[in-house]
Amino acid sequence: MVGLPSWDRCAVMGVVNVTPDSFSDGGRWFDADTAIKHGLDLVSEGADLVDVGGESTRPGATRVDEAEELRRVIPVVRGLAEEGVVVSVDTMRASVAERAVAAGARMVNDVSGGRADPGMVPVVAEAEVPYVVMHWRGQSVDMNDRAVYTDTVTEVIAELRESLERAVAGGIAPERIVVDPGLGFAKMAEHDLALVDATTRLARELERPVLVAASRKRFLGRVLAGEGGTVPPARERDAATAAVSALAAREGAWAVRVHEVGASADAVRVARALEEDR
Repeated sequence: MVGLPSWDRCAVMGVVNVTPDSFSDGGRWFDADTAIKHGLDLVSEGADLVDVGGESTRPGATRVDEAEELRRVIPVVRGLAEEGVVVSVDTMRASVAERAVAAGARMVNDVSGGRADPGMVPVVAEAEVPYVVMHWRGQSVDMNDRAVYTDTVTEVIAELRESLERAVAGGIAPERIVVDPGLGFAKMAEHDLALVDATTRLARELERPVLVAASRKRFLGRVLAGEGGTVPPARERDAATAAVSALAAREGAWAVRVHEVGASADAVRVARALEEDR
């Protein structure tokens, strides 16, 4: 059994998108050798673990087929694992999760929370690896149509609890599960901000560690643009991302998931120093 990785502070999860169409860095790391090098660079910059994904989940994205996702992901997972990197695989497919774990992945990060593929929970339970359960209301192609809430935090907690209970009932040990509020997935900026502010509440009510994945997301662009301003492109949102990393770490997040590692690595260490001083 592989236990949940832990550090003496909020961890930093670096992102490696092996895709041509991710909203932030699509195409930059599409070649396996380039993606492996990028993952190693993220570790040298302060990443504690690296999340490898082969399917874009940006709003409006359509799915790639299983064979293509496997072709993209498995060589990168294997290459990083052979270098001693703690690797997470970002996938909604049980078959990809199973092959990635066999190739050396030590965690499965499922943005659907087990809802997209009924085989996912049994595969993760059998593998006995940690599992990230994200809040999810449906596929990316029409997720924005589902961004309707009366009480965002309460509803997200309730829906996450359903996924958490389903995972446990399927044989995944509770102590191996991390929850993710799913920032940007079927949510508008006001929903995302409310969930970032509720990090402590999420951890307390669900009694599980929380992963905060705010990196370069649309809601940060909206905040930076202000009223009537121009939304900056994704790669100009790294300072805002680091600000969220500091806030999330201060609120007790287990990890933050980011594209640009250096600033967030500094941010979580400052948050830890403040906690020790307090």
